[in-house]
Amino acid sequence: MSDRTIPADGIGMHLYSMREALAADYPGTLRQLAKIGYRSIGVSGRHGHSAEEIRSFADDAELRIVLEHVPYSRLTDDWAGALADVKTLGGQWIVVPSLPRELRTLAGFREAAGAFTEGGKAARDAGLRLLFHNHGHDFDEVDGQVLFDILCDEVEPELLGFELDLYWVVNGGKDPVHYFQTYPGRFPALHVKDMAEDGSFADVGSGRLDFAAMFAAAGQAGIEHWLVEHDAPTDQWDSARTSYQTLAELRY
Repeated sequence: MSDRTIPADGIGMHLYSMREALAADYPGTLRQLAKIGYRSIGVSGRHGHSAEEIRSFADDAELRIVLEHVPYSRLTDDWAGALADVKTLGGQWIVVPSLPRELRTLAGFREAAGAFTEGGKAARDAGLRLLFHNHGHDFDEVDGQVLFDILCDEVEPELLGFELDLYWVVNGGKDPVHYFQTYPGRFPALHVKDMAEDGSFADVGSGRLDFAAMFAAAGQAGIEHWLVEHDAPTDQWDSARTSYQTLAELRY
């Protein structure tokens, strides 16, 4: 561990964590996140607003939108429109958050790798980068093959990176540092989500994940943004404040 800290403009909030507040007051929620100290956000769900409106809300709050989650189905159903929306938002990454259940097989992941190759080319041509966000089941092993590794190995790095969800990597029985070291430069964004002793979600810093050890490989991994996420916070604002403070003070 050193005295390195996360750059202030690298600490963000993935807005899925704040969905109840957003549904009630989207622009007010963004302003409050900025007051806590967050500098960037990842969009997940529009709550009835257009990309133009959300960009305006973020600009007014002086928050940078770095990415948006877009369903896998959009790869074949108006991918050009999805890319245009992320450009409108001002994002640099377009993120597929999960694969359909029917693709969670060796053949399915190989099919997805092909789709990501083509989608990644279109994203690159639009000045964006395609990322995939993982869940625990993505690290299942089938006939000795880790499903997630198919995407790492079969899609060129410039066409597919990853928004690695640290909780779900550990939930899937794997070590994030292994991936940072094995596939350097593939992980520009993280979901920083902690794990309680019983395996449930926890505010960043209140659980058992060793973030300092993980972030020590940040340079090798290519990490640019650390996005807080909590899937089911007891109090979303308390969680947002606690998690931000942990990341702002963390040494790694």
